[in-house]
Amino acid sequence: MRFKVIIEPDGDGFHAKIPSLPGCGTWGRTVEEALSNIKESIELYLEPEEVTSS
Repeated sequence: MRFKVIIEPDGDGFHAKIPSLPGCGTWGRTVEEALSNIKESIELYLEPEEVTSS
């Protein structure tokens, strides 16, 4: 899958977000760190929730 990533300067670093995945965003001190972090955020966002039975 491919997603559009938006990276914007944010204080002392960079904020990364995915417009098509509401709430999926992260921050990094460098653009490279923000990209690495957003890749991990996407994986976690798309990971199926664990269903537990009571």
